[in-house]
Amino acid sequence: MEIVTRLDQSQIDEAVALIDEITLHDGLSPISEHVFLHLRHGGDDQGLHFLKFENSALIAYAHLDITDKVEGPSAEIAVAPDFRRQGLGAELIGALIGAAPDGNLRLWAHGEQAIAGQWAKAMGFRHARTLWQMRRSLLAPLPPARFTDDVVLRTFIPGQDDEEWVALNARAFAGHDEQGDWTLDDLHRRLAEPWFSIPGFLVAADRDTGKMLGFHWTKIHGLVDATPDHPHVHDAIGEVYVVGVDPTLQGKGLGKALTLAGLHHLRAQGLVQSMLYVDASNTSAITLYETLGFARWDVDVMYRHGSVT
Repeated sequence: MEIVTRLDQSQIDEAVALIDEITLHDGLSPISEHVFLHLRHGGDDQGLHFLKFENSALIAYAHLDITDKVEGPSAEIAVAPDFRRQGLGAELIGALIGAAPDGNLRLWAHGEQAIAGQWAKAMGFRHARTLWQMRRSLLAPLPPARFTDDVVLRTFIPGQDDEEWVALNARAFAGHDEQGDWTLDDLHRRLAEPWFSIPGFLVAADRDTGKMLGFHWTKIHGLVDATPDHPHVHDAIGEVYVVGVDPTLQGKGLGKALTLAGLHHLRAQGLVQSMLYVDASNTSAITLYETLGFARWDVDVMYRHGSVT
């Protein structure tokens, strides 16, 4: 097994191809978007990549992120479908535990029945967190998005809104161990992605001052118009990617209005389904989404190993 801090281009291509193969086979990606974005750029100084080859072909991959000094290192693993039930999952997890400080490790399993979760439970990991995927039909009736007269809805302006958005995102998700820590680099990586669309990045601003009050960043999975280079692998689906509101304005209906505005935008693109992710412990958000017609579809589960609590 190879363990590296940076991937060269051939390794990046092989890892992306492996993840695509698994996604097509399982119906969901074994790797989170955040890790995948870093992987496509070769990784960073705070991560380790674990590569397992057979006959020069990559058959298993794992990523270890050691940046979170409070929650502890986190990992995700991917094993080619044809090489499962051969001990590769246990081998990867063992290597991850060995590389994690004091053996403390968080492991994500994407999908409630994901094979990574089966390996984790067999190796003594305990359940720590659940992330719901919720879905809603965009063909069902959709209430209008109603904003107060002092709020104007516009689209995000790259190069002008970047720093203000990062600051607002940090305030809106203070205490969130992933979303709230986004930097300008994290934003710019996503702005450079093929799926990024300016019309789908909505901003609510104060009509008089122009101050950014909240936002709804939507995303489309699967291209609406397939090309030879980007064929459909599934029907396109819209995502409520990130909704954030200035903490001083929470409870005033701005988040609901922004969510609805984004859903109307996604429906206008010809989409018939929308999805979102929400922490299972965030009952207030789940209640809001349920009132808007969303229902639980699947879950991602995080497991812990070691003494981190």
